[in-house]
Amino acid sequence: MPDKESYISKHWFEKADTDFESAEILLSAEKLGPTAFHLQQAIEKYLKGYLLGRGWNLKRTHDLIDLLNEAVHYEPQFEKFRSLCGTATEYYVEDRYPFLISSELNKEELEKAVKDASALIEFIKGID
Repeated sequence: MPDKESYISKHWFEKADTDFESAEILLSAEKLGPTAFHLQQAIEKYLKGYLLGRGWNLKRTHDLIDLLNEAVHYEPQFEKFRSLCGTATEYYVEDRYPFLISSELNKEELEKAVKDASALIEFIKGID
């Protein structure tokens, strides 16, 4: 990864780490809505950081599936995180537009999503 891109990615990853740590703390306090929001934000920032490190032009999107599709072009193994990205994108929509979706957040589902997000983060760190 070129130096400028590495520098940019590093800052995105630092912000993402803060969101992920917040999600873990909030989950332990059983604050499910904020957990889901920060989890989505962490994944979004990790994917954007990864992509920016490869010269990708920043796009204003919160759709993790769109970002994942971009990442798959660089590394096909990102495909294994498609389900996580779909679920976490729904979390963002639910938090921002609660009147559109009436599903209840489930602690066990969120625990699995946090575990899967941790695997995604480790995957990205292993590439970079």
